[in-house]
Amino acid sequence: MQQPFSLTEPVTPRQAFLTDDSMAILRFAAQAMSAGMAAALVTLTNVRGGAARLPGAQMAVREDGQYCGFVSGGCVEAAAAFEALEVMQSGRDRTVIYGEGSPYFDIVLPCGGSITLTIHALRSAQPLLAVLNTTEQREPACLRYHPSTQRLQSVAPGKDSGRGEHFDVHYRPAVRVMVYGRSVEAQVTASLAQAAGYDVHTFDGVEARNSFALIDADTAVVLLYHDLHRELPILQAALAATPFYVGALGSSRTHQQRVQRLTELGWSARDTARIKAPIGLFPKARDAHSLALSILADVAAVRTKAC
Repeated sequence: MQQPFSLTEPVTPRQAFLTDDSMAILRFAAQAMSAGMAAALVTLTNVRGGAARLPGAQMAVREDGQYCGFVSGGCVEAAAAFEALEVMQSGRDRTVIYGEGSPYFDIVLPCGGSITLTIHALRSAQPLLAVLNTTEQREPACLRYHPSTQRLQSVAPGKDSGRGEHFDVHYRPAVRVMVYGRSVEAQVTASLAQAAGYDVHTFDGVEARNSFALIDADTAVVLLYHDLHRELPILQAALAATPFYVGALGSSRTHQQRVQRLTELGWSARDTARIKAPIGLFPKARDAHSLALSILADVAAVRTKAC
């Protein structure tokens, strides 16, 4: 059980690193506690009007003032970190409002409206470690905060809103992007996906068959072959699984041939309708870099709708 701490000298909050990745934020807090440091979790719990982030956005703050994560566009994070330091010292959680209706008239949200933050002094790293472990196992996870008891726990994800009795933050495993193909398009798409922070796997030969077990609900399957025959086994494996995205290279005419072949193999119209082809968000992306941008924009758009 983490105890309140006392500051012997003033601490100035400072950003440890730039990230809005949920797992990096939770890991930062868990590592602080493992090192014997006090830490707090700042959660955006309500938005009125415009806001840069959705409810559930988080920050983690350590007792030395270092913090990471975002609950706005960057305009309140330092102030929220100051509040978190006071919470850690007192051991009493608090709720803070910034923007319209806030007592902090000198902190203005450029997008208007107001945001409500719940600041929780972490008593244990266990709930955070449970979420990190669960998502590492490619399963969804949830943190539940109880304002009345100031308790944070890891629970199985569900649709129970709690009717104000608690606030849930849901977490999904990292997006896995599986790129199939032996081409410049495949190389560039994989490189760009890696730069975007996705969990990227590439396959260009017979080893592709060994990859089918990796396909899950948080996977995007990207087929960049110029050969229908080579992509058919992969397409069938993808259609038999539950990836949130399946896309394949080729023109509309090529896709008609693809659908006809899959139909002959027993796949229904509902099955083949899951395939995005021609692949990508915007049409007629010809060069490899434009195509890669189009594909990953499409993957991101579909993922956002799925969540």
